[in-house]
Formats: sequence, C-alpha cells, structure tokens
Amino acid sequence: MQLLRGLTVDRRRPDLQALTLESDPERFVWRVLPHAARSFAASIVVLPEEQARAAAVAYLYCRMLDTYEDLIPDPPACVDGLRRFAERFSSSPMKAPSPIPAPLARDRRDLVYRLLIERCQMVDSVFETLDPTSQAQIGDLVRSMAEGMAWSTEVFSSQGGVLADQEQLALYCRNVIGYPALFTLGQVAGPDIPGGAREDALLVSEMIQLANVSRDIERDLERGVSYHPALKPWLGTSGYESGSRAVIREVREEYLAMALGRAPAYRRLFEGLGLGGTAPVRIAAVLMLLFTDLHYRGCALSTGHSAWPGPGGRLAVVARSVPALLSASWTAHTIRRVEREFLDALNSMRLDVGSSSAAVDPATAL
Repeated sequence: MQLLRGLTVDRRRPDLQALTLESDPERFVWRVLPHAARSFAASIVVLPEEQARAAAVAYLYCRMLDTYEDLIPDPPACVDGLRRFAERFSSSPMKAPSPIPAPLARDRRDLVYRLLIERCQMVDSVFETLDPTSQAQIGDLVRSMAEGMAWSTEVFSSQGGVLADQEQLALYCRNVIGYPALFTLGQVAGPDIPGGAREDALLVSEMIQLANVSRDIERDLERGVSYHPALKPWLGTSGYESGSRAVIREVREEYLAMALGRAPAYRRLFEGLGLGGTAPVRIAAVLMLLFTDLHYRGCALSTGHSAWPGPGGRLAVVARSVPALLSASWTAHTIRRVEREFLDALNSMRLDVGSSSAAVDPATAL
C-alpha cells in the first residue's frame, strides 16, 4: 500500500495543507517520504518493517540537511545550519532545528522540504521509537553527512560556485548519498561491511547521485551552482540560453558516462554481501537499479544517443521488479543484464563521439 501511494503522489503539486495538518508522526513520515525521497522511497517501503522505519527516518533527516545546502545562499550561514542540525543528536531532548526563511523556497517542492524542517518533531517522534543501535547509527550518519556537506559548501564558495573536476564531484556524491547507502547496508547486511564492499557502496552512491546531478543542471544553474567548471559562465542563468545548450549537453553526457562506468560496483556489492537471500532486500535492490536505469535511458536520449530497452515509467519499473520477490536467480540475472546494458551504452557513446578510448571491459570497469 505504501509503495502504490508513493508512486501516485504528484510531487509537482504536493498537498501542503494535508502534510501540515497530519497529526500522527508515523503517518506523517510515510506521507512526506515520497516527496522527499523520490525513487528512494520505493526501495525503502519494501524493506522489513523495522528496517523500513529506520531507513525512512534516516533519509528524511538527510533530506533536511540537503535543504539547508540547497536553500541557504550564504555559505557561512549554510555551514552553521548544517552543523547545528547535526548537533541535535548530541542532546536529549533534541532541540528544534534552525528554521529556513519562507522567501528562500523557490517552488512547491522546496515548500515541502521547508515544511519537513518545520515539522521535524514529527520525525523525531518516530526516531525515538527506534532501537538504541539504530538511533546511534542515524546520529553518526547525520553528523558525517553534515560535515561532508559543509566541505562541499565551502568548496563551492571558494571556487566561485563550481566544482573543479570529477574527483571533487565524486567526493560530493559520496558525501550526499554515500553515507546513507552505508547506513542502509548496515541495516540489511549487518554492521561489519568489508572494505571492498564499502568502496563499492560508495561507487554505487556516485552512480545514483549523478542521476540527480545530471537531471538538475538547469535548476542548479539558476541558484548559482554547477558541478562542472565548464558551466561557470552561465551561473545564475536559466540554462536554456542558446550559448549554454551545447555545453550543457556535453556536461550531461560526461555525467552519464561517469555513471554508466560504475555499474559493475552494484553487481559486486549485491553478490559480495549475499543480498539476494531475502525477498524484501532483493526487490529493494532491483527497484533502485531499475529507477536509476530509467533515468539514464532518458539521459541518453537527451544527449543525442540511443536508449537501450527498459520499462517506460515508474509503474512499469515496479511491475518489472515483482519477480524479485520470488526468485533470487532472476534478480541476479537482472542486475547483470543492466550492468551489461550500461557498459554497452558507454562503449556506444564513446564510438558516437569518435573517442580513441578503448571499449569498456566489464571485467575491468569500476
């Protein structure tokens, strides 16, 4: 039920009044999650109940950190907001988070994120029902992510609103999604994650966060930020000016190639940690991968490349994922198939642009 409700939520026209009036903390968490977590919500709600509740609470706190980073334009004030939010987890009871002024919200999506911070005590109420280990893990997650975002904010500020290279972009992706990914793995696979699996989880976080980065290029330019130095001349513009379109297409293509090359890490992580043993974890893994695949097929088309076959929308992704509930072998086959399609697409892109780079070998790719 939560899965279907999340898929039918209209994120462009959120019911702000209903979210404001919701008085039950648990219902509030599940009602706001699809607005805050996008495709992540589907992978969260199919987990076992206690793991799903912990993951939902953790993700909503991470979304609150994202909101400080996205909406507070003054870097020192942003860093202060991030660190104050993290400090909440060192006191009992937790203090109310710093508010975000209403004029900083640019659209209804931002209004939902601002409302989430305003109603943080609802999420806190569910947090307090979690077991002490999960609470401690969420506190560590928030503190680590806040420091990572503080680093990103200071780097953007010192570099005129852009990141300098792929190394900085990869670190940014790890700061935003890597810590939540490690938290979720700790919930489903146990706290002792081997070093190789940790690195693969961080590579997977890059692949997933690059979907957000590649989707929001124009939106980020409007707020004066770019994750690529080539777009620095267009900071503060809509991103639709004639002079910027070719550069944006090239940057989006670079993000796409960077993401596709990380596909083997997803398969290595799934197989290496034996995540195929339980149905909820299998379907969560397939949902996450197929939603990521859906985005990158669209990204390929938008950059002038051919898209590989796959489900055509969110409901189709869910329908395609159902066999994971019943079959571990089908799940493993699907993850390997998507990996092949990503690497084949990457090789085709390199041929399309006349690159002299060698084709990507699945055995040697990241």
